[in-house]
Amino acid sequence: MQTRVAVVFGATGAQGSSVLKALLADGTFAPRAVTRNPNSEKALKLKELGAEVVQADLQDVPSLKNAMNGVEVVFGVTDYYSTQGHTDETQLGKNLVDAAIESNVNSLPNTTRVSNGKYPNIHHFDNKAKIDEYLRDSKLPHSIVHAGLSLCSFGYLTLSPDSSSYDLTIPKYDLHSTQYFTWVERDLGQCVLALFKHYKDSSAVILGETLYAVSEKLTYPEYATVIEKALGKPVHCVSGPSSGMQELDDMYEFQSEFGMYPKTLALPDPRLERLGVKFSSMEMFAQEDLKKRFA
Repeated sequence: MQTRVAVVFGATGAQGSSVLKALLADGTFAPRAVTRNPNSEKALKLKELGAEVVQADLQDVPSLKNAMNGVEVVFGVTDYYSTQGHTDETQLGKNLVDAAIESNVNSLPNTTRVSNGKYPNIHHFDNKAKIDEYLRDSKLPHSIVHAGLSLCSFGYLTLSPDSSSYDLTIPKYDLHSTQYFTWVERDLGQCVLALFKHYKDSSAVILGETLYAVSEKLTYPEYATVIEKALGKPVHCVSGPSSGMQELDDMYEFQSEFGMYPKTLALPDPRLERLGVKFSSMEMFAQEDLKKRFA
């Protein structure tokens, strides 16, 4: 039987490694991890886990084509913060689409368009939205995966000076507004795996669709309550001043005002649940991951 190969870009990052580990655990596909440096410590660990590791760079289209040679499905992701200019990420995503046969590209909404120009500086959202459009126009068989804010982003959770409580400070955010969260390490991989395994099934209705790998939607005070129960200390949630970075401030203000995704969105995504995806709860994340990190 011919080996079914799945390519994972960004394999050494949080999102790519989530997909790679899900593929390894399932066994349907042989995972091929793509990285710019196959000799890095993270890349070598992926090789030890059983993945094929190959070198490619999103700026080098021939290397992308080589990495996708003989594959069945592709998971692609771009990183705005590893590029040099505001629009570089868009070109990297286009390079990936141009080189791909079948792509599942992680994405975000076009904040400039949704806000009617009020928030034009959230480049890491708009770039991915443009890649979405390019992918749709390419007519390649694809599914687009939207994720929420990573639950492992702990930059705003700090211990008080006397160690009696925690502060959860979110810049520029209305605490009455909800936020979309994803346990990337646990849930993103199983979502992509489900799409890989069912893309040939016409009854699944996933090709050409945007699906939401979102674990849960909560307000930040609700999130603080979950953290408080897990850590056993009070968690004070406040809307803070500027983070010192305009793009990040605008991102939080946009999400607070407009919502990251449509407010009518059904969560968990029933289409992914029908494919067998079992999303994690915030309580599970807090007990199994957060508690260990802050023990």
